[in-house]
Amino acid sequence: QVQLRESGGGLVQAGDSLRLSCAASGLIFTDFIMAWFRQAAGTERDFVAAVSRNGRTTYYAGSVKGRFTISRDDAENTTHLEMSSLKPEDTAVYYCAGMSWVTTGTIFTSADEFTDWGQGTQVTVSS
Repeated sequence: QVQLRESGGGLVQAGDSLRLSCAASGLIFTDFIMAWFRQAAGTERDFVAAVSRNGRTTYYAGSVKGRFTISRDDAENTTHLEMSSLKPEDTAVYYCAGMSWVTTGTIFTSADEFTDWGQGTQVTVSS
């Protein structure tokens, strides 16, 4: 079965950078659109970033655009989220998500579309 495992979370200060990774197994990675979502305490799970199957299309939430970068390494079955200029409001549990799709350049941003999820990794940004 599909397994997604996040790593790289931690406690950082405002303005710092952090790199999250998501290792995937049990799937044909190149068939999958990959994304990151986050959920702060007491809130719903929000879209952060997504990358298409072929890696050529990315999309970001407005709150992270210009600060976060999503990428994929198909040789390693891994998705990364590079986060810079972190703010306290970026504090959340970050989840990796994936979904199989037929076209290579498509992305989705709704959590309801994604079928496979990791357990999440905590990111805490102190002021």
